[in-house]
Amino acid sequence: MGSKCRISNRILPWVALACLVVPMFGSYFFDDMFSSISHLFSDPSLTQLGWDAAGYGLYTSGYSVLCVFGGLIVCGMLLDKWGVRITGSIFVGMMTAGAALVLWAITAGLPPKRSLAIAYAGCMLFGLGSEIAGVAVTRSIARWFKDGPMAFAMGLQLAIARLGTAFALVMAPRLVPQVPSSADGLLGMTEEGNGLLAMTDGGGVLTLAQTARPAILGLGLLLLGCILWAVFVALDAKRFPSGRTDDKSEGFRLADVGKILTNKRFILISLLCVFFYSSIIAFKKFAGAILVPRFDVPAEAASWMVSMLPFATVIFAPLFGILVDKLGHATRWMLGGAVLALIAHLLLAFAPAGVPFWGYLSMVFLGFGYSLVPAAMWPSVPKIVPDKVLGTAYSLIYWIQNLGLMLFKMLAGVILGKAAIGNGPVHVELMFVGVCIVALATSAILHRIKLA
Repeated sequence: MGSKCRISNRILPWVALACLVVPMFGSYFFDDMFSSISHLFSDPSLTQLGWDAAGYGLYTSGYSVLCVFGGLIVCGMLLDKWGVRITGSIFVGMMTAGAALVLWAITAGLPPKRSLAIAYAGCMLFGLGSEIAGVAVTRSIARWFKDGPMAFAMGLQLAIARLGTAFALVMAPRLVPQVPSSADGLLGMTEEGNGLLAMTDGGGVLTLAQTARPAILGLGLLLLGCILWAVFVALDAKRFPSGRTDDKSEGFRLADVGKILTNKRFILISLLCVFFYSSIIAFKKFAGAILVPRFDVPAEAASWMVSMLPFATVIFAPLFGILVDKLGHATRWMLGGAVLALIAHLLLAFAPAGVPFWGYLSMVFLGFGYSLVPAAMWPSVPKIVPDKVLGTAYSLIYWIQNLGLMLFKMLAGVILGKAAIGNGPVHVELMFVGVCIVALATSAILHRIKLA
């Protein structure tokens, strides 16, 4: 009987992890569902939706608005007060409801400005729900794997979640039909400057239904995630009946937030997070608009290029997590990842134009960096803050991250919209090079002072 109990205790954390990754998989898919076809928004006449590049940039920035204006901090405190089961359930539901609102805005046949406004509101709800759900997932993994392979478990969760991004990047060009520009005599198609044709219903533009296909699939994944989240809540209630951690210290107090914010290691990790993630996540939002003209490739090839980022993390994030668990030296891994991200964006900015090889090589470097930094960074947070405020600490990091993401997404959209034809991708890449330089400097300081 005791042997069976020990086996059950070893297996249950992995069952819980399997339930936790599906909502995040759906979240990552929905968040990146337009990334590899973002070039369609460079010309409002290509879609019945009628959004332009600046409008699309505004829409993507909506993800961070509620997070930035206090939502993440307040909800992170609620997470420590109410626990992951109650708080997580509220925000997994909010994430799914926001996605449903975005889908309605896209398909309702509204004027472009009104559809954009409603989609923006939906993206705000989706963003706050997704971020707090992500904090709840990370917090839950830290609890379930407290005395086990935490870095590996977090790396595995991150890898599977990012597989949702890869799925979105690869599937979007296939869900929104396109054909080679070499095809002749086909009716109902609109030629783009990047050598692609967007297949339509004969009206000369992509229909609302065609544009919304990725959103329909994304909402379905999120609904499945809601079901599995409910399974996790049942498992968590059985494992932790009181809803609290094993930490015997006194409960959460508002004064604890001040202690977190005066921890210089926490501040440096937060700054590294915002600049490093901005160089990748904000880039992904405009990947099609950058890679297609920069390296003269069709959208389908560009989607495969950028999908190398999440595919790399599927393999390397868990592997690097194991190495962090075994070898330590987390700050060295963070520093190495920041160097690789800088190299990648230098290639994207300055490599010879029209040569796809450089696009693929830059994605290799960016993929390794995208695996290294998070695998070392997220498991480092429980080492520098008390367990009782871990939810608040993660939420503060996410808040700082979302502040940067909101600003850099909007700035990238403005740069691409206003730059002279052909120069936009280079100009926006120069912005990302600057972001990477700051991330590298921050990781170097963090490595110098260590985590302990």
